[in-house]
Amino acid sequence: MEKKSRSSKKAKPKNKVMKITLLVILISLLTVTSYGAYAFVKFKNAYDSSKVDLNREGNKSDLREEDVSFKKDPISILLLGVENYSSKAEDGRADTQMVITLDPDTSEINLITVPRDARVKIENAGEYTGIHKINAAYNYGSITGYGAIKLQLETVEKLLNIPIDNFIAVNFDGFRDIVDALGGVTIDVKEDFWEDNFYDRKRIEFHKGEAHLNGEEALAFVRMRKRAVNASYSREERQRQFLTATINQAKSTNTIFKIGQIADILGKNVETDLNSNEIYALQKQYLNSKNISTKTLEIQGEDQYINDVSYFMPDMESLEKVSMELRKILKLKEEKFKTNAVIER
Repeated sequence: MEKKSRSSKKAKPKNKVMKITLLVILISLLTVTSYGAYAFVKFKNAYDSSKVDLNREGNKSDLREEDVSFKKDPISILLLGVENYSSKAEDGRADTQMVITLDPDTSEINLITVPRDARVKIENAGEYTGIHKINAAYNYGSITGYGAIKLQLETVEKLLNIPIDNFIAVNFDGFRDIVDALGGVTIDVKEDFWEDNFYDRKRIEFHKGEAHLNGEEALAFVRMRKRAVNASYSREERQRQFLTATINQAKSTNTIFKIGQIADILGKNVETDLNSNEIYALQKQYLNSKNISTKTLEIQGEDQYINDVSYFMPDMESLEKVSMELRKILKLKEEKFKTNAVIER
């Protein structure tokens, strides 16, 4: 079995490389609802085209005994960055997957990135049921008719052994256009580096110091992971910087004049199962909170080649620790750890 570190893994075609911060979409959804009746009506019209029903019994996760209330219960949301690199839906991948938990008692947000290449058993995928990379669940859910987002969400639930209450999915264009609609973001770049522009493949240079980034530049800033500088100036740190900058920008007084534009962008590029009342409740609870804090959890592991396929093999102790921490945050009952991660040949 050949093992390689993440930094030495052979680069994949650039048009299949996607790592973005999806929290900007959640922030924008919350922001649009915070400016009164006009904003809410404008948002709802755009929102209707984004709503997706997962057809879950009782409209809740199978891992929940009872439905949760956004006002009083900790919740979990799966954020998906969907890469549709052709016109055929079955060619899509949930290339970026982040789980966030939100606790109304502490106004604390916990973030965890699900490794796109994690080796798991995917169930309910018809003839494709078996061991695959976790991001393939979206593809198999689409081509089998089970539901792309539904299968991806359920596969992440089984990896982490937690219920996922809701989801938000976005494509690259949505990320870029929302950042531009907000007027860009100002970030204190910690180290020099470069990254290709996703759209025209031209190099974007980032230099140490304060920089105001447009949508395409912000996308490059948060998705860089293959340069050597990523070891000292990690993608996770840059994502946290971007999140803070976006919150500050979204709260600016100019945002009210861009609500219509933001709502239109969300309608064209975002899918979610959150209803308008839930989004409004989230806005009141978290966007307006002065004590909001953000923490990150990380699944440790390594890359391994098995039968010429590169997988991320999670360290089971690390995965169990993350799972138990998430269950504690979500106030779930203690139980023996279980997962669909597969680390054996």
